[in-house]
Amino acid sequence: MKKIALAAAVSVAATSAFAGSYEAPVMEAPVIIEEVQTSSSSGGIVVPLLLLVMLAAAAS
Repeated sequence: MKKIALAAAVSVAATSAFAGSYEAPVMEAPVIIEEVQTSSSSGGIVVPLLLLVMLAAAAS
């Protein structure tokens, strides 16, 4: 009786060791984010022009 119980325990342990199948790991492609810069010719001139207009208004 002990041998049957031991055989049952060993068979259960052996089958649980092979319960899953091997699946190769999936490598995801790296995410590349490209920053797009828009060129605006008036972007750098607006603030200094407003400053000059405010100084001219304050001086008059």
